[in-house]
Formats: sequence, structure tokens, C-alpha cells
Amino acid sequence: MHPNFSVVAVPGMPMVEPGDNLSAQILQALTDNRLELVDGDIVCLAQKVVSKAEGQLIALSNVTPGAEAEALAAETEKDPRLVELILRESTEVLRKRVGVLIVRHKLGFVGAHAGIDQSNVDHSGGEQALLLPRDPDASAATLARELGAASGKQVGVIITDSHNRPWRMGTIGAAIGCAGLTVLDDHRGGADVYGRELKVTLINRADALAAAATLVMGETTEKIPLALVRGLPPEPASALQGQNAAAINRPLHEDLFR
Repeated sequence: MHPNFSVVAVPGMPMVEPGDNLSAQILQALTDNRLELVDGDIVCLAQKVVSKAEGQLIALSNVTPGAEAEALAAETEKDPRLVELILRESTEVLRKRVGVLIVRHKLGFVGAHAGIDQSNVDHSGGEQALLLPRDPDASAATLARELGAASGKQVGVIITDSHNRPWRMGTIGAAIGCAGLTVLDDHRGGADVYGRELKVTLINRADALAAAATLVMGETTEKIPLALVRGLPPEPASALQGQNAAAINRPLHEDLFR
């Protein structure tokens, strides 16, 4: 652990609307909290605000469920319109029971309901559902570029979401979009403290940082979708090639739970 490492919640982000300039809102929130970006900072942003800014809020009244959605809805006792959205956002249904659909999202990861959420969404004009960003790695890269250009600093970005894990209770913050940081720290081929070769040690730094950020942001009514990770040294651009959240997904041929 670096001696000056810290994770700080940054309150004050406004309620996000479609088309909002997220980088400008992030910079304003940092200014309001007397914070300035420095080289090596990692900005962590909750998925919901990215999805809202990108227009991923869908009115269920505009969704017509197909036959597969109707059948799955009957099995799981879920709204057929919501099931239709889940199917559209997924490549396969892996498990199902009353109240739950476990699917593989088009982005490659496995989770409940394709990450579609209806909490902390305004339903006053009718029921709505919030989808994940279409390409969260691209969203993170855009934010990192804009924040870097505005501040003159080398900045990383993590877009966080709440994920469940097999065999473990409760949700944990995970990275679904990354830019400007080492996502997977590969120690394979190195040695442990006794000189034994490390054959499988691949450290998921992005998810670890996302989990830490989620602890300070909260996941219910806190209304703090922004956190700042500080104290990690800046990384050379040459070390960041291919470092994005898509790299976290385990290849299907290695999935022992299929």
C-alpha cells in the first residue's frame, strides 16, 4: 500500500439528465470540495450517472415483450417488459428462478438482470428502467481524456457498478469501465517471498479500487456517485495498452461454472 493512498467521497454532483456534460460536473464538484486533480488520481463514477447522461433510461410503456420474454416472465414472476429488456441486453440466460434471472451481458460479464436497475430512478411519469452504458470502457476513456485536457494532469477513470459474486452474499463495487490505469496486475512468472514461481497470480486492481470507492460513495440513498482515489503513482502510457474493464471478463473456455 502506498503511504499516501486515500479514497475520498466527493459530494455535490447534481441530479444527472440526458446529455449532461459529466466531465464538467465532475470538475465543478471537485472545485466545490476544494479538490484539484493531480497526476495519478483516479476518478470513480457510479454507473447510474453515466447511463443517465447517455440516455439509457427506458420507459417500460415503450417496450413490447416477445414470446420468450412472456414465457420467462411467467416462470420468474417478473414484469414481461423488464424481461424483454434483460433479453435484449444479454447473450444468454444462465439461471432462472422466481424473482431472479442470471444472464451473460453483452459486455461479457455475468450478473443478475443484465445490470438493469429501477432504484433511484424517477417513476413519477411511469415506470422506467436504467440500462448500463452501451460501451463503458469508451465512456471512461472519454472522461479520462476530457478531465486530463481540462486539468493538465494524467488521470484515470473507473465506472463502478454493484455486482454479486458466486458463493458470496451481498453486492460489491466492481469496475465495468476503465481508462488510464492498470486494470490487471500480472505477477505470473515472478516469485513469492520464498522464491517459488507465481503461476496464477493476477491481481484485479480495478475491481479492488471500485470496491473501495463504492464503500465511500454508498449504494442506496447517499446520492454521492463520485469518489477520488489518490496516492497511486502515474503510470506510463506504454503500460496501459489493452488495460480496460473488458479485459477482466474470464474467457468462456475458462469458465468452470458453465
